[in-house]
Amino acid sequence: MSKVLIIGAGGVGSVVVHKCAQVPEVFSEICLASRTLSRCENIQKSVKERTGRDIEIAQVDADNVAETVALIKKVQPKLVLNLALPYQDLHIMDACLETGVDYLDTANYEPPDEAKFCYKWQWEYQERFKEKGLMALLGSGFDPGVTNVFCAHAAKHHFDEIHNVDILDANAGDHGHPFATNFNPEINIREVTAKGKYWENGAWVETAPLSIKQSYDFPVIGPKNAYLMYHEELESLAKNIKGLKRIRFWMTFSDNYLKHLEVLQNVGMTGIEPVMFEGREIIPLQFLKALLPDPASLGPRTKGKTCIGCEVEGLKNGKPRKMFIYNVCDHEECYREVGSQAISYTTGVPAMIGAMMMLTGKWRGAGVFNMEDMDPDPFMEKLNIHGLPWLEKILV
Repeated sequence: MSKVLIIGAGGVGSVVVHKCAQVPEVFSEICLASRTLSRCENIQKSVKERTGRDIEIAQVDADNVAETVALIKKVQPKLVLNLALPYQDLHIMDACLETGVDYLDTANYEPPDEAKFCYKWQWEYQERFKEKGLMALLGSGFDPGVTNVFCAHAAKHHFDEIHNVDILDANAGDHGHPFATNFNPEINIREVTAKGKYWENGAWVETAPLSIKQSYDFPVIGPKNAYLMYHEELESLAKNIKGLKRIRFWMTFSDNYLKHLEVLQNVGMTGIEPVMFEGREIIPLQFLKALLPDPASLGPRTKGKTCIGCEVEGLKNGKPRKMFIYNVCDHEECYREVGSQAISYTTGVPAMIGAMMMLTGKWRGAGVFNMEDMDPDPFMEKLNIHGLPWLEKILV
């Protein structure tokens, strides 16, 4: 039984708190902290109503290392779960190092002034965490996270050699808004408007944003247009899967979403450089974020399903093999359980399971780890138990 500190009270943070509260034998005490205390209060009330459990709440500016250190010392958790913005990863890692507490996040570091995300900054913490005997688990969401574990599972149980991986993320949900994003609008739009990139034959290949697409027939939800993007798990998987020849990431978007995004780009609303407006500087994308629906508010409106998985190709016993390992998640079922849509749910459940792996000793180590570094079996078992059952489909 362990106490955890969860930083971040958005859609994903809410799911994580609810799911942790469902497992009191592991998460004996929970403290939720955010810059906005009212968000914590709303989640605290919901958790009490749904699970009967009381959680602590606190206010913290996660950009302020000293403030985060003071909170960790006050709460004295065994693990800090970072569900804040990717800009804050390094600050929270610094606070964990100073206080001697393990660390977990769901998305890799991204500098606020540049639309670029990579593991370089966090991997550089390897020796500092190792020297202190602390564990940092990176990317314990769905993609990254579960997709990494799916690849590790495939390598352990189904392939002697993995040659190609396509990670496919489809959201067939409908929230009824003309335009909205299913997670933090600022992070989402920066990600979607960035150049695409994939790894092939030992080198990275860059593409224009959303310039490559394919139609893929997803289980349950059917054919969807999927667009090639760069996503952070490609970086660690390209490094850690031996014998890999190619790895790509694909995400589906509706024509309506893409048309709105194109117009917003054309008028400069997705920019991250400051502009002057009525005598003060503003960031267009941050202003747009303020206008768009809060992703945490989409739960009661969203209907339909998601399908996320890994199509893996390689050899088993000298013969070609191709398979799809995936999960299908229902938006309305997620809302009934924890008051969230499926995008937040599919990220939040794996964060809880990753924390469970660390706290119960199933996953241990000193240093900085990606999900595929660990034994996939106990994590895969818990996915089936805690709301994200997975399926396998042999294609060849």
